Order: sequence, then C-alpha cells, then structure tokens
Amino acid sequence: MEPTKVQSEGGLNVTLTIRLLMHGKEVGSIIGKKGETVKKMREESGARINISEGNCPERIVTITGPTDAIFKAFAMIAYKFEEDIINSMSNSPATSKPPVTLRLVVPASQCGSLIGKGGSKIKEMRESTGAQVQVAGDMLPNSTERAVTISGTPEAIIQCVKQICVVMLEMISVFGLERPRPQSPPKGATIPYRPKPASTPVIFSGGQAYTIQGQYAIPHPDLTKLHQLAMQQTPFTPLGQTTPAFPGLDASPPASTHELTIPNDLIGCIIGRQGTKINEIRQMSGAQIKIANAMEGSSERQITITGTPANISLAQYLINARFRDVAAMWSDPSSMSTS
Repeated sequence: MEPTKVQSEGGLNVTLTIRLLMHGKEVGSIIGKKGETVKKMREESGARINISEGNCPERIVTITGPTDAIFKAFAMIAYKFEEDIINSMSNSPATSKPPVTLRLVVPASQCGSLIGKGGSKIKEMRESTGAQVQVAGDMLPNSTERAVTISGTPEAIIQCVKQICVVMLEMISVFGLERPRPQSPPKGATIPYRPKPASTPVIFSGGQAYTIQGQYAIPHPDLTKLHQLAMQQTPFTPLGQTTPAFPGLDASPPASTHELTIPNDLIGCIIGRQGTKINEIRQMSGAQIKIANAMEGSSERQITITGTPANISLAQYLINARFRDVAAMWSDPSSMSTS
C-alpha cells in the first residue's frame, strides 16, 4: 500500500525532530535489504532519518525535517509496518489484523500538554483520529523522557502524529515565526533516553562462566566469581533444610528486590518455550524471578527479581544476554532457531 499524500497543518512548515523507540525487528524492517528501504524513505519524504548505533534490543530512530517531510516519513513507516503485519498473517491462523503500533519518545515536560487538563487533550486526540494513545506514567531509564504509544490504522496514526506535532510546536520558539507564548514551556534540560547495549551471551559449564564471541566460548573469570558468589549467598532456604544452627551468624546479605519493565513483544524470549529460559536464569542466578500478568491496555510487563545483590546482578546479566541472542536472530534471520 502506498501512503497517501500528507499536507501540513494550516500551511505551517517548520523543522521538527521526532524520536521513535523501535525493537530490532522493527528497525530491520525499515532499514531493508542493504539499506534500500530507509534510503527510499529518506529520498521520498525529504526527512533525515537516523538510526542509533549499538547492539541493543531497542534502537532510537530520529526523524528530522519540515513538518510535511515528517508526516510523509511517518506515513511510509506506518504503511511498512502494516505490510509486515499482513505478511506475518499469511502463515498465521489469526483472522483479525492487529493494529500498527509506534512508540514516540517525548520529553516528560511536554507530556502534560499532550495529556491536557483532566486528560482532555489526549481524549480529543483519540476521538478525532481513531488512534489509541497511551502516555507512559514512568520516565524511560536514566532519562527525562517518556514513551508515547500510538496504535491504530496507518491513517489514524498519521493524523495523531499531526496533532502531536502541533502541540510540540506550541511549546517551542520558532525563529522568525510569531507564535503565542507557550502555556507550559519545557523545564530544565532534557536528558535523552539512550538504550543500553545488550550484554555478551554467557553460558555456565562445570562451575565456570564463558562468554560467547563468534563461534568460540571464552572463559570469563569475573563472571565465574559472580556466579559462585551468587550460589553461596542464595538467601532462600532449600526445601528440607532448616534455618542456620547459629541464629545471627548467617553472613549472607539480606535479600533485596529489583524491578525491570519489559515490552510485551519481548517477554516471550525471556520466558522461552514452556518456561525453559526463565527457569535457566533462575537456576544460574539463584534469584527469584516473577513476571507480572499482562495488563489490559499496557504494552509492557513487570519483572521482579529478588535475591542478594549478587543474585540480582547475575539475573540481570543473563536477561540482557538473552536480549542479545534474540537481537542477533533478528539481524540474521538464517540463525533463528525454535529455542
């Protein structure tokens, strides 16, 4: 399907920058074979489209240009994702087509204007465009930005992006353009969200830790010590055992809790078939790991890790390693397995 021609609002055509948060599979889709797809998007839309570097489960896609160019770029991305959905359904028993979903990264200081007083603005966007719009309550890690998720048909998404751009334009000063003073100007410097690189895959064998580099398993002394420390300090009493014979002399650090937020479409790679992967991570790290049930309307799941600092550190490392494996599969479809 070809995107429809998009006109700027009220003839206004100023330069904006919009950031998108995408998973590896989505990034691969818009890059295309040998970069042909993103090259076509750049040429036909006139927007600058940059994709963050790094071996990360998530990537930042930055779209910069006049508003007309931004709308065209969004249209091409939305229609490409719809095409991917249609193609994936050809081998699926599913009969209803899921919506196209895009995630914008927006400074938290601007989210209040997107939501509006009492949620009036976001409600207006939903009703006038037909798109579902969700503004995350929490900021993305180590940043002052939030994710704004838009779901719907490509047409609905394009109209919603138009309205979001209008709100953003009302909050910035445009050189040479007389505009009313913004009601809610951004406060302080924005700390942009930068996805963390995925960790190197790791395996444990014979009490030793190895990192996978290419086709080789390289011994990793530091991880071996971390694994051994985690096993020695597991705070949970094994079945059939009692508490220590000398109360007060247990040197194990107290258990603590750490929470992670994982996108719904990545949770399966952490769980694995019939729970095999999550059970491996529990066994290797010695941590208790609980995955919250999916919440209606939420695109994310909460993972709670409980244990000593060593347990938690190793569990986080293994989860990141699993992301690295999946990201590698997405970038090289021929390496995909059923694990």
